[in-house]
Amino acid sequence: MNFAPLPSVDAAAVPSDGFVLDVREADEWEAGHVEGALHIPMSEFGARFGEVTEAVEDGRRAHVMCRVGGRSAQVTQYLVAQGIDAVNIDGGMLAWEHAGRPMVTDNAGPAVVI
Repeated sequence: MNFAPLPSVDAAAVPSDGFVLDVREADEWEAGHVEGALHIPMSEFGARFGEVTEAVEDGRRAHVMCRVGGRSAQVTQYLVAQGIDAVNIDGGMLAWEHAGRPMVTDNAGPAVVI
């Protein structure tokens, strides 16, 4: 089979006002995440898919994020198959942190990637 390459974007190239979908698990999210991101763990993605379609109904691109890019690649592939403009963030949160992009926590502690 011949699959088209998965659309992806460098962490440094994600627009500051871009829609980020974080598919990491709760403990990863709590350690540090992108401010304003929508958090839907991959394990809950099927049940919460409607939240994604609502977030992109105005044609916004979904920038999908996990720790290093594996889980988000699977979610991106699914979204693209559903006709949603989605891209995988190459290298995930580790690349985001390495690029010096801002991260936050919900508890005002230092944001880290676990």
